[in-house]
Amino acid sequence: MDDGVLDRAFAALADPTRRDIVARLCDGDATVNEVAAPYAMSLQAVSKHLAVLERAGLVRRTSVGRQRRCSVETATLDALTTWLDRHRRAVESRYRSLDLLLARTGSEQPDQPTDPARRPS
Repeated sequence: MDDGVLDRAFAALADPTRRDIVARLCDGDATVNEVAAPYAMSLQAVSKHLAVLERAGLVRRTSVGRQRRCSVETATLDALTTWLDRHRRAVESRYRSLDLLLARTGSEQPDQPTDPARRPS
């Protein structure tokens, strides 16, 4: 997935209401009215949030009869997860390397950082 998709998805998820909408839709599809029900905002405001999520590729709205149903786009969530996991693994690898280096040198990491001002004279 290209960086533009990731950029739009992360930008869309920067808003707590949109994160909550995605989290709720992970539990199951819902109509626009069902999505809007718990929020103290207009249906139009919720629709704008859904439009941002839709442009980011996180949510899909489909018409079923007279209703508009919303669902999560799992491919975009998978791309976000893949990106996060790759960077998490890189950081974990660096920490493992540091742990090995400390073990080889016999150094131990102190439980608490030492305050240079409190060193005994």
